[in-house]
Amino acid sequence: MNRNHLLVVLLAAAAPLALAAPGRAAAQDAAPPLQENPHSARFKDVERGFFLGFEAGYLSFLDTPVADPKAYPQPGAAGESSGGRSGGATIGMNLGYDFTPRLAVALFLQGASQKASVNYGAFSVLAAGGDVRFAYYGSKDRNDWERLLLYVHARAGYAKTYPTGLFGTTDVIVQGGPGIEYFTKLRHFSIGAALDYVRATKAGANGVALYPTVRYTF
Repeated sequence: MNRNHLLVVLLAAAAPLALAAPGRAAAQDAAPPLQENPHSARFKDVERGFFLGFEAGYLSFLDTPVADPKAYPQPGAAGESSGGRSGGATIGMNLGYDFTPRLAVALFLQGASQKASVNYGAFSVLAAGGDVRFAYYGSKDRNDWERLLLYVHARAGYAKTYPTGLFGTTDVIVQGGPGIEYFTKLRHFSIGAALDYVRATKAGANGVALYPTVRYTF
């Protein structure tokens, strides 16, 4: 075998190795795929977004004036023009949205049953309107989720009162105050409580409401 023929044989044998080398280098340079951590959280511990809330508690008006003295000439004791302080249950629901983890806006529907002095009797209030809430403080758990919130809120709504002419007929109810909310380990649910100052603007009556809350976030 002459020298030229030997050179051709060596080149033919080396060619496949030369072509395969870049492929092996690229395979070595490619990083292996990351394995998913089986202990990492697959869901949010605290949900934010659209929510539906419920509340039930106690409402008291410090004074109960008479809207129509002709229809109710003697509402209070000894002919007084007021039934004095009233008290009773209040229940409500709200539908809203968390625009941020600290700011929420909602529509609310609220009803209250009130009982004043014996001569004044009982009356009810049904209101609907809007509510704005801002959490000024949040406490994080060990997983860095804000689970406990302290907030202030304010709401205003159009109200109807029954019987007509006693406490009023229509009114505008404004109320607001501090509250607390805790997001449970059930993820979609939170519980809390609020203490509100309440004002029936047309009747000119001030009151206070204390109620626990339950919220479900979708």
